[in-house]
Amino acid sequence: MGYESAVDGPATLLVADDEYVTRTALEAGTDLDFALGERHCAGTFVDGRHVPCDTAAAPHCDAHTERWPCARCRGDCAKPIDACDEEHAVYLAAFAPDAFKVGVTRSWRLEERLREQGADRAVRIRTVEDGRRARQIEAGIATDVGDSVRVPRKVAGLHRSVDEAAWADLTEAYAVEARFDLDYGLDLDARPVADTLARGTVRGVKGRVLVLDRDGTTYAVDLLDLVGHEMTRGASGSDRQSSLGAF
Repeated sequence: MGYESAVDGPATLLVADDEYVTRTALEAGTDLDFALGERHCAGTFVDGRHVPCDTAAAPHCDAHTERWPCARCRGDCAKPIDACDEEHAVYLAAFAPDAFKVGVTRSWRLEERLREQGADRAVRIRTVEDGRRARQIEAGIATDVGDSVRVPRKVAGLHRSVDEAAWADLTEAYAVEARFDLDYGLDLDARPVADTLARGTVRGVKGRVLVLDRDGTTYAVDLLDLVGHEMTRGASGSDRQSSLGAF
């Protein structure tokens, strides 16, 4: 069905069995044993219960896709949601070794947002009165820095450290209000193998990337790629087969 990030605890895997949803904390050392089957729309929640959807589109069909009005905002809006009027932070984030981006979020959830993205380093460079002003500042900086880093590039740097010289060159041009040095406890000495599976021992989660150890190999799994798969708990054999539960 999905996954949830957290600041003060492990990320959580949400698996729907009929209309009920179970949550599995993705703590280091947790053993997962799911075989993946067919993939389709993951459905939605209504009154706390899962409503399935068999539409082939995954992870969600058009009817079950939530469209965030701020996703492509550049500050030319009429502040359409209540959160727009809250204090916002503008930040720069680093992903090892040398991928950088600018972003905005409500000030009170800045560290949470950084962890959701799997950032290694970050600095808050502006604190402003509302989301519209923050988006205007972000748009100006994004022309030079960029405002997104794709998951494959994040996976490629999971075993690397941030390029200190490149990070210093970027941040020295801004008035830094706060610094963040984030750790995810992965302790990797080699690049994991990118794959889509849900069987192995959890090493940790960085952003939406689940890191699993299995049979002497370490894998990096984009959690979004799991959403919508049918899953069987404790199944032997292939990782992908016909199954019962809906993730």
